[in-house]
Amino acid sequence: MKQLRRTMLYVPGNNAGMVRDAGIYPADCIMFDLEDSVSINEKDSARFLVFQALTTLSYPGKELVVRVNDPHTQIGKDDLEAIVRTQKAVIRLPKTENAEDVIFCASLIEDIEKENNIPSGSIRMMAAVESAEGVLNAKEIALASKRLTGIAIGAEDYVTDLKTTRSPDGIELLFGRSMVLLAARTAGIDAIDSVYSDVNNEEGLRKETALIKQLGFNGKSIINPRQIKIVHEVFTPSEKEIKNALAVLEAIMEAERKGSGVISLNGKMIDKPIADRAKNVLSLARAAGVIPAASSSGDSLEKKETL
Repeated sequence: MKQLRRTMLYVPGNNAGMVRDAGIYPADCIMFDLEDSVSINEKDSARFLVFQALTTLSYPGKELVVRVNDPHTQIGKDDLEAIVRTQKAVIRLPKTENAEDVIFCASLIEDIEKENNIPSGSIRMMAAVESAEGVLNAKEIALASKRLTGIAIGAEDYVTDLKTTRSPDGIELLFGRSMVLLAARTAGIDAIDSVYSDVNNEEGLRKETALIKQLGFNGKSIINPRQIKIVHEVFTPSEKEIKNALAVLEAIMEAERKGSGVISLNGKMIDKPIADRAKNVLSLARAAGVIPAASSSGDSLEKKETL
């Protein structure tokens, strides 16, 4: 089943209560942060707290991610050593500037896997680009390692690097978002958008989420559990979209039964891109639990989706 990454909830690694309770919220992913949200004096204690949480607590149904400090520093190396050994979390690399950053981090992970008899390649990675250089190198970053499952944009640092600020319509982020998205699609990995920091502006969050969904992003980083419901509503296929997707695939099956090479629905031609979009809608709906994952109708859908 497709791994949903509609929401990635930031959890400061030094906040014991939030680390403990993060699993009660319906976010698809939980990202424990050891980097920006943790002061230099708390790095060791935060690392220990997150390590203990990963090895003793249960977060059922969640993809777990840990944002480590720069692996070129001793703090970052210590983060990797601890988190990789748990074999429970994806490593998120911050402030990625180029492919060499990814390759270096991947090589450190490989060494830790070998030292701890962990199967090579088991630990997955994500990369975050947060600067003009990172955005311009997004394609090379996304293709730098088979460990990568996603690439994200960090908007606040990026717009600061551009010497501007974030605006309500996000025009200053359009190029950066597009580069990250194109890089992700080239590499066959997910694209994750940045946080929306005004937690009290629900309409603004909904508008921005609709924009990044339309661009093609897989999901959005969030900083407050109250944002989960809105982001999920935007990303989860609607009843109308599901019905249309089913109708598209049924038209394909009907054309095949008749031996017809021409496929149409309501007077419109159905070609491969339309069929692929319909399959993706049903895949997302199934992963989100909107349609059954396994049933007689589910089996029928599976057959349709293999066309």
